[in-house]
Amino acid sequence: MQSTDLGNKESGKIWHRKPSPATHDGIIVNIIHSTSEYHPKVLRFLNVAFDGSGDSFIAGDHQGNIYTFDVHGNRFALVQRTAQACTALAFDLRRKSEFLVALADYSIKCFDTVTKELVSWMRGHESSVSSISVHASGRYAITTSSDTAQLWDLDTFQRKRKLNIRQSVGIQKVFFLPFSNTILSCFKDNSIFAWECDTLFCKYQLPAPPEGSSIVYKVFAVTRDGRILAAGGKSNHLHLWCLETTQLFRIIQMPTKVRAVRHLEFLPDSFDAGSNQVLGVLSQDGIMRFVNIQTCKLLFEIGSVEEGISSSVISPHGRYIASIMENGSLNIYSVQALTQEINKPPPPLFKVIEDLPNNTLSSSNLKMKMVSGRAQRPARSKESRTQTRTLKRDLAGNVENKENELSEGLNKKRLQILLKGYGEYPTKYRMFIWRSLLQLPENHTAFSSLVDKGTHVAYLNLQKKYPIKSRKLLRVLQRTLSALAHWSAIFSDTPYLPLLAFPFVKLFQNNQLICFEVVATLIINWCQHWFEYFPNPPINILSMIENVLAFHDKELLQHFIERDVTSQLYAWPLLETVFSEVLTREEWLRLFDNVFSNHPSFLLMAVVAYNTCSRAPLLNSTLKDDFEYFFHHRNNLDINVVIREVYRLMETTPADIHPRSMLDAFVALTKGQYPIFNQYPKFIVDYQTQERERIRNDELDFLRERQTVENMQAEVDEQRAEDEAWYQKQELLRRAEETRREMLLQEEEKMAQQRHRLAAAKRELKMKEIHLQDAARRRFLKLQQGQREMELRRLEDEIERKVQMRDEEIAATAKDLEMRELELELQKRLYEKDLTRSQDAIAKEIRDGADAHRRKVALEEHMFQNLLETSQLGNRTRREVEDSLAKAEQACLDADWQIQALHKQQCDDHQRGQGYQEVATLLRKNRRRETEVLNAMMKEEAKKWKEAEEKELHLGSEKRASALSDASRKWFLKQETSAALEHGGDLLCEEKGMFYASE
Repeated sequence: MQSTDLGNKESGKIWHRKPSPATHDGIIVNIIHSTSEYHPKVLRFLNVAFDGSGDSFIAGDHQGNIYTFDVHGNRFALVQRTAQACTALAFDLRRKSEFLVALADYSIKCFDTVTKELVSWMRGHESSVSSISVHASGRYAITTSSDTAQLWDLDTFQRKRKLNIRQSVGIQKVFFLPFSNTILSCFKDNSIFAWECDTLFCKYQLPAPPEGSSIVYKVFAVTRDGRILAAGGKSNHLHLWCLETTQLFRIIQMPTKVRAVRHLEFLPDSFDAGSNQVLGVLSQDGIMRFVNIQTCKLLFEIGSVEEGISSSVISPHGRYIASIMENGSLNIYSVQALTQEINKPPPPLFKVIEDLPNNTLSSSNLKMKMVSGRAQRPARSKESRTQTRTLKRDLAGNVENKENELSEGLNKKRLQILLKGYGEYPTKYRMFIWRSLLQLPENHTAFSSLVDKGTHVAYLNLQKKYPIKSRKLLRVLQRTLSALAHWSAIFSDTPYLPLLAFPFVKLFQNNQLICFEVVATLIINWCQHWFEYFPNPPINILSMIENVLAFHDKELLQHFIERDVTSQLYAWPLLETVFSEVLTREEWLRLFDNVFSNHPSFLLMAVVAYNTCSRAPLLNSTLKDDFEYFFHHRNNLDINVVIREVYRLMETTPADIHPRSMLDAFVALTKGQYPIFNQYPKFIVDYQTQERERIRNDELDFLRERQTVENMQAEVDEQRAEDEAWYQKQELLRRAEETRREMLLQEEEKMAQQRHRLAAAKRELKMKEIHLQDAARRRFLKLQQGQREMELRRLEDEIERKVQMRDEEIAATAKDLEMRELELELQKRLYEKDLTRSQDAIAKEIRDGADAHRRKVALEEHMFQNLLETSQLGNRTRREVEDSLAKAEQACLDADWQIQALHKQQCDDHQRGQGYQEVATLLRKNRRRETEVLNAMMKEEAKKWKEAEEKELHLGSEKRASALSDASRKWFLKQETSAALEHGGDLLCEEKGMFYASE
């Protein structure tokens, strides 16, 4: 089984050697994707989808890498890196190069495989998209998640419909029926509805499953004709529904190994008209079983318990199966190889047995003994044995000398001695020696006549089966095989002829004549009796090899028998490829140096020697796949040891089982014309040729008729589609015209409304501008008024503060005067009290003194009244001065404020007239006026200080006058007191002293 690692390659070949799916359980190739990082890991494939042709498919891994695989062209390419895992794929769109991919972020994207660009991006799902179903026309697609299903138009990539359901009832799957406008929706409660795609009208609902059935539908599959629906789930039962009658018509029970069904898919067939009969069932054990739903027979299966399948997709034409394995790799299966045993034609009913003379020695006289399906060595009668010995005895003397003499002066014996000494012929002279050993006639005319017949019909499509990179090599191989087929009819039906001829074609690709004659000589001599059991392998030749192996290595043969390995497995692959698969170029040339230098039986002995020299690995092998791999791949084996073993076997093998006794000696091709090759059952080849020709003609007639019917149907459908499209287009045009007219009217109304709104907006903006200007002007005036009011309040506060200070001073002075008056009144009363007490004491003694005292008191009071009047006069004068000063200050402030207000008004008028250009001039005028006001204030301050000094002087003079008056009063009182003392006595003097002391 071939395996291809994508690695970091963005494109390349899917396989590098011709696949042989028939020998590898139908597997064409195994594809893995591993990284080349420090810790390499395998990137798991998640989804696969085929295109409409069935020859190409896309696959996405869990890192978002999406590849296209062209199985027909043997190419793969990386088309997109989405950087996130894909949950579903679809590749059968109307535009063949586009595909849909559902990503892990719940979005669906459409990419182009040619340009590798993003075509569209669709969103709308709120959970992971599990499936994408595309309509047969490729125009619509349905994406399904657990909570909703959405219908998309792939021409516009717009969502047309959305299926919403209750949260308690989930969606299993929603998909289109093939070649139909019906949508099938399957829910988790086993309810299934059919809807019309265009109108979304419910066409029908399938009835509930039988009461005894406990199956919950999880997976579904529909035949290509849309008539049968298969449903399965966590059970080994399958339900088959007829969608035409909406009835359950069959329940299939799978084997007991099947406990749950993970995937269902019908296998298409080109000749069943869509009514598929084979259903693929993928179960929980990773094995996909294909059963016939009519006969309920298991036909074949893919996958195993060790290498289980995770999911599978079958191509639309039913030729390939792409399976994602549980280990993350991708297997491509050939359905033809899987169904080879099923489609094998029955054996012919008519057989002919011919009698031959007893004395004639022929390979047809050999009798084969078959035991348990294994070929034993040929058994011959005694007469035949005797005749054979006699023939060799008669021919031994003459033939040997003729064989040793070669053309162009070479001697075969000497060449064999040279070969045994060096192990191989010189590379420079190898082709010359081979031509001499094979005695090639070089019939140019005969070969040209064969080549002129052209490419044989059997090898017209050789490149499909054997894709060869070199076009030249392919042409040479095709020409050589065609010449062989024209030479003998059997070579047109020999399946292994390309494998047999390819190494010689590659070696002699520059000389096609030599290539053809070498292959023809090889077939005549070293392929003797190969075609007697055609189309089966040469059982007689394989029996010879098995008999020799049984004689020389019974243990190895017994091991082969125990492992069910026949000679068709350990001998025939080496013969049909002439060791080209197991040997390198140099080893193969060395081997055929010895093969062409010896008897034709040397090739059969080489097969036995290859097995015996590899007995150690063969005895350790137990699986049949290991044996197949061993005889189809190169192994660690020394070719020199094999050649020595061949010579030993040639010498030590008994004559009764030696292939030399059963094969004729070397016979060269005849000159001029090539010999007739008819060593094969001619009636079988002719019968197969006739049958094949009849089948081909019938198929061509059928295809021609079907093509005619399809063309007629296509023309009718095309005409109908064109008519419908024309009517639809006319209807669409009419609707579009009406829509456009409505749109124009609506646009005109909208334009008129917009014009009205625009005019209103302009008016509103103009009004707002006017209001803003007016508000700004009012705000500026209000600001100026506020500043003036603040200045006035500041001046009023200053005036009030000064008035309050003056009132406080006046009040304090008045309080001092009152206290002074109270003190004087108190002193007066105390003095009067003292006088009264003194008068009462000495009333009689000092009457005269009392009169004098009264005069003195009166005088003193008069003086005191004068003093009070003087003081009140000074206070009144000072109060009047302060009031006049305050009034002067107030007048100055008012005048200043009026002057400033007048100037402000003039400035405002001037500013409205001159604008903002006169700001600097106004500022200079303001500064000048401020300077004048400051100077006036300074002058007023100087004036006030001068007035204050004058008032201080006046106050000082008043104080001096008061002091003089006080001194005069004191002097007067002192004089009066002295006079009173002189008249009042000592007691009166004491009282007088106390009085003055108190003062």
